[in-house]
Formats: sequence, structure tokens, C-alpha cells
Amino acid sequence: MATNLALDDTLIAEVVKLGNFKSKKAAVTQALQEYIQRHKQAQILQLFGTIDYDEDYNYKQGRSRS
Repeated sequence: MATNLALDDTLIAEVVKLGNFKSKKAAVTQALQEYIQRHKQAQILQLFGTIDYDEDYNYKQGRSRS
């Protein structure tokens, strides 16, 4: 899907240089992937302390011996 965006050329040039990308598209794609990853991580962090766990759960029981 072709998309036209008005992006700051200075920012794009810096990202391409810092990331050693071969194209602007590769730089923008990587930036978007990292943005998504960071937001998903932040959502996971919000779960800490909100999930109950079974104190009697035996995690070793589920392991298989090879």
C-alpha cells in the first residue's frame, strides 16, 4: 500500500544514519515496529500486581525429562 507522508527530512536522515538503514522505508518500518513493541511492553507492566496466582502451583511438575 503506497502512502504519502510529509516527514521531517532531518529526522529521517538521522535515523537512516544511526540505524545504518539502506532506505527511508526500512528506517520508518523499524521505528514503527519499535513504537508498537514499547507500547505493548508498557501495557504488560500495568498488569504487575493485578494478577492472582496459585501458591500451590508446582511448575516443576510440568517439566519433562529428556
